[in-house]
Amino acid sequence: MKTGLFCGSFNPIHLGHLALANYLCEYGGLDEVWFVVSPRNPLKETADLLDDELRLSLVRLATAPYPRFGVCDVEFHLPRPSYTIVTLDKLKALYPDRTFYLMMGADNWAIIDCWREYPRLLAENRLLVYPRPGYRVDPSTLPSTVEWVEAPTFEISSTFIRRALREHKDVRYFLHPAVWEQLQKQSF
Repeated sequence: MKTGLFCGSFNPIHLGHLALANYLCEYGGLDEVWFVVSPRNPLKETADLLDDELRLSLVRLATAPYPRFGVCDVEFHLPRPSYTIVTLDKLKALYPDRTFYLMMGADNWAIIDCWREYPRLLAENRLLVYPRPGYRVDPSTLPSTVEWVEAPTFEISSTFIRRALREHKDVRYFLHPAVWEQLQKQSF
């Protein structure tokens, strides 16, 4: 089984995340995509981070209707901050029957050399790199374990969503309806 791992803070999850994962299932050769919610990304600030359990529950709400999506909380049970190499090692040990593909935007590919044990990450794992606005990748320069996927791009970000919520803007059409409903109960 080819399982895409979409790791992130999902702060909060929005339709861009869902559309990309859906695209990679339907057109990118993946059998399923697991949303791996990270409680603490070492390359991101935590000041603006929504509560861990809230982010996890929002991902569960957003992904529930689509049978090829799953939610993985493995990083909630690992030391923090969360390093992708540790997550991949753990998941491969827990699920040896799956072939994992780490999904990564071109923005993250541009800073892959900042990632913990990135040479081993590239040597021992498969990666799918997808476009991100403002970042160019020459697919011919990618290592053999890295595949370029020409997926659609979405001009939407969790930062935009959080700012809009703080400003009491109605951004329901950027979010799964169940996520919008749940976020309306939160104070920003």
